Amino acid sequence: MPLVQNSSYRPPFGFHSGHLQTIYPSLFRKLALITDRRERISTPDGDFLDLDWADKPTSKKLAILTHGLEGSSRRTYIQGMAQALTRSGWNVLAWNFRGCSGEANHRLESYHSGSIGELKTVIAHAASSDRYEQIALIGFSLGGNITLKLLGDPEHPIHPKVKGAVTFSVSTNLASSAKHLERLDNRIYMRRFLKTLRGKVREKVQRFPGVIRHEGLDQMRTFREFDDAYTAPIHGFVDAEDYWQQSSSGPHLDNITIPTLLVNAKNDPFLTSDCYPTQSANGHPHLHLEIPESGGHIGFIEFNRENTYWSERRAVNFLKAQMP
Repeated sequence: MPLVQNSSYRPPFGFHSGHLQTIYPSLFRKLALITDRRERISTPDGDFLDLDWADKPTSKKLAILTHGLEGSSRRTYIQGMAQALTRSGWNVLAWNFRGCSGEANHRLESYHSGSIGELKTVIAHAASSDRYEQIALIGFSLGGNITLKLLGDPEHPIHPKVKGAVTFSVSTNLASSAKHLERLDNRIYMRRFLKTLRGKVREKVQRFPGVIRHEGLDQMRTFREFDDAYTAPIHGFVDAEDYWQQSSSGPHLDNITIPTLLVNAKNDPFLTSDCYPTQSANGHPHLHLEIPESGGHIGFIEFNRENTYWSERRAVNFLKAQMP
């Protein structure tokens, strides 16, 4: 499809700033826990994944939600989307990356921006039930990159029950975003990410003595430093640049074969011009690219009685049109 022209999103008065749109929901939006049934499944390599469900016994449709870097299934943006979907008759499965569910994972390896294997495991587990006839994938930020990479990877055919996908605030070029987040005005986000990542490294050092080291960990200030030292070597990449190149979803977008919506706001503080793949989307038979003027990073704030954000309404409406 051609590019989505004239996005319908308009920020509330006073919320035009990308930084405000990004920060406000995590601090002030309050939601009930929608995905309140937890299930633990095993991975092929002997680890585990924690899945949180919201079940509607009469529905044949399932949405699988994938969170962002250092997030979890309990983040507000996940629960907000789960709320909108369940109100529209969907079952919801919100899964946690390894080490993000409140308990450390078993293996030295954790998760990274190209971890499509874990999403494949979750899809296969859900699809094994005869209950679901249609599955949609919804990914946010890093989870959006994983979703798009899986959908466009010719070496990993998508499960036939997966009929549509929606992604928000996705860095389709990881190298450019990693460097962009080094800017002074983005340091608040970098510090937050590195704080929790450092904690996980320290825990791994205790459990795997001599395998990884923590010298210099506290002095790291960028994703390049962290990914060079930990993410890349632990997960089989040469260095940070090799990791970013191999894990970015951008080169795979042309191969997407199911209806897919990618929404990246122009004022997203995490993204650069390389993360708005207009050339890939223009004329693509399946990829819909929408670029609102505002929205921040996983923001898209709206104020209404239902406590529903624009991104949640947009996802539900897109899936309804593509998966009636």
